[in-house]
Amino acid sequence: MRFRHPDGSVVHLAYCTNVHPAETLDGVRAQLRDHCEPIRKRLGRDRLGIGLWLAKDAARALINDPAALRSLRGELEHRGLEVVTLNGFPYEGFGAQEVKYRVYQPDWTDPERLTHTTELARLLAALLPDDVTEGTISTLPIAWRTPYADDPTAAGTARKAFTTLAQRLDALAELTGKGIRIGLEPEPGCTVETTADAIAPLTAVGHDRIGICVDTCHLATSFEDPDTALDALRAAGITVAKAQLSAALHAEHPHLPEVRAALGAFAEPRFLHQTRTLTTGGLRGTDDLDEAVSGGVLPDSTPWRSHFHVPLHAPPAPPLTSTLPVLKSVLNRLVGGPTPLTRHLEVETYTWQALPAALRPRTRTQLADGIAAELTLARDLLVDLGLKELP
Repeated sequence: MRFRHPDGSVVHLAYCTNVHPAETLDGVRAQLRDHCEPIRKRLGRDRLGIGLWLAKDAARALINDPAALRSLRGELEHRGLEVVTLNGFPYEGFGAQEVKYRVYQPDWTDPERLTHTTELARLLAALLPDDVTEGTISTLPIAWRTPYADDPTAAGTARKAFTTLAQRLDALAELTGKGIRIGLEPEPGCTVETTADAIAPLTAVGHDRIGICVDTCHLATSFEDPDTALDALRAAGITVAKAQLSAALHAEHPHLPEVRAALGAFAEPRFLHQTRTLTTGGLRGTDDLDEAVSGGVLPDSTPWRSHFHVPLHAPPAPPLTSTLPVLKSVLNRLVGGPTPLTRHLEVETYTWQALPAALRPRTRTQLADGIAAELTLARDLLVDLGLKELP
């Protein structure tokens, strides 16, 4: 979906296809047929943006077969779909029964992360619509905090990888005329947990093709103030390559037994749900939700937030809620001003099938309805900010 900002530029809105796990090229094609096109039709639009997730094997297949890449581009056009952004964070196995810490491998100290991201950039340059000259890719925020923090060579290795990537992106732009930007996506528990943590490593790289991806669920989980975060990024000259529109799980009174029980229903075995609380002594947290609700680990006199991407349009029932207000505040800063701070927005609720059983979509139709409702909410927010939806 495209929108005209009051300054005349185009802002893109997509939804991320990592909600439909697929490891192979055939699986990606099935996503387009079974999910993406039906969602476009539900919205009554001739064109729908998707934030494509290409796992290692699917990406490698496209790199090795130019005809397959041309065919995929043709299929996107045939189905009324367009790609201006990729989710390059998960590498493989995102649809496994247990993902947890595996999602952070390989990290930016591993040459395979650089190779994979370079390949994604080449693919995105080939998949961009003819009238779009800039693409974006979100990526791992360097590494999970351990063992990275104990390795004195890790920071230097990662910095060299980003410098090499920036050089490759410059060469790609010169060759294709398509500029690809990479956004580190801060996430609780990682080396770069917050937007503030991103400033030093990104400044060290010092290249505008390597910036940040602001995920509004992650920002909210870490209790970052949106204005403070975005002001600091701008002051440091850090580019907001893209933003992921997502909402975290919020518990205002975690000391109450009924609140603990409600939170416990969201503790599940597939994904990691880092949980945080902001105390007078600073931010405290656990790596997963079950550690928090079991009691005794996390202070419960202040609100808790958990890294669980809840549907934007359907916050959990009381006594829980979501951090949708944080999303709205970030979106206002990003695209509500005289010029947009980013032009790529992506709805990323990948946890539909990890919701408590009673809330999970049971059919493709129900899932499509839910994603369409999320996109409708995001569209309405953009229109309210003065953007005009384009055909």
